[in-house]
Amino acid sequence: MADAREFDVIIYGSTGYTGRLVAEYMTEQYGVGGDAPKWAMAGRSQEKLEEVRDLIGAPKETPLIVADANDSDSLDDMTKRATVILTTVGPYQLYGNELVAACVKNGTHYVDLCGEPGWMRQMIDEHQEAAEKSGAQICFSCGFDSIPFDLGVLMLQKEMNKRYSKPATRVRGRVRAMEGKFSGGTAASLTETMKAIAKNPSLVKILASSFGLTPGFEGPDQPNMMIPKKDKVLDSWVAPFIMAPINTKNVHRTNYLLDFPYGEDFKYDEMVVTSPGEIGKQAAEMLAKANPFGGEDAPKPGEGPTKEERDNGHYDAIFIGETADGEMASLCVKGDKDPGYGSTSKMIAESALCLAQDKIKHAGGVWTPGALMGGKLVKRLEAKAGLSFAVES
Repeated sequence: MADAREFDVIIYGSTGYTGRLVAEYMTEQYGVGGDAPKWAMAGRSQEKLEEVRDLIGAPKETPLIVADANDSDSLDDMTKRATVILTTVGPYQLYGNELVAACVKNGTHYVDLCGEPGWMRQMIDEHQEAAEKSGAQICFSCGFDSIPFDLGVLMLQKEMNKRYSKPATRVRGRVRAMEGKFSGGTAASLTETMKAIAKNPSLVKILASSFGLTPGFEGPDQPNMMIPKKDKVLDSWVAPFIMAPINTKNVHRTNYLLDFPYGEDFKYDEMVVTSPGEIGKQAAEMLAKANPFGGEDAPKPGEGPTKEERDNGHYDAIFIGETADGEMASLCVKGDKDPGYGSTSKMIAESALCLAQDKIKHAGGVWTPGALMGGKLVKRLEAKAGLSFAVES
């Protein structure tokens, strides 16, 4: 398919805040023409596309494509021209239905930044069979949710198998440090999810379960992530992590899609590390009550931090695996930019290029980054996108 398509990647939503960062990354990292990947910017307005192209310093010959989420013909035309559609146009439950359908119909691969599990499950149920037939690889959650966590667990399990010839039946994901704001798109997605629940209460079951994205499979009860607690392994207090409800679902879906290499009894949770002692307990309790999307500084779609704030951001998460026999190992994932924008824009760009260029051998279907791209994406992220995956113990 790659040889037959005009573009390797089309960045849909290039005039939005995050889409602009993706286009800027592609410009700086790869350029346009020659041996560079064949990529284009897409959005609703030719005028705005030209404005953003000039703003980010992309060459005048950078291809521009006009397409609109409300115009199915334009989406159909766009998806026929690319090997991969990279979309930052969310909330996806509002603007993603027609685009996913067009990609599935035309055998076009797809990556997004989705953290909307209710909508993701809807897309799985509606399109899995058709995507298998057309060859389209649909891959959600190719940003901070959920690449560092999905691939972190995957790489830890590889280390566990290498060391002990068996996987960890229990993995603790612990965010040790994080500097940067959550995206306005994430806040908007949560708002739309709450509206969707009001219209369709059956979504509650999907959203509440760690196995909401594994149709037909319900694993064991999972650790409680909703209340602060003392983590005996780290000897520190830990607090609820706002992204855990989506990340844990993707980790379990990866296990499900790969035919349970982690085991059908696998348990996984994610929390934020504070510190030992009474101070750590108080900090964990404060975090549990905090609303990262509230107040006057609440992010809005289309807005984001300055370049300095993005460059000064970072994150550090550790994954601690334990076998049924008590054998342990740990692996750390670090990112060199703020999670919601700087690092996310690089992760989704490399995910799209991985699908376009790295000869992924899996069939069509609705995938996770870990199950679909795995180690090939890890190599890209370490080489290009400022991430590191390192065994600690």
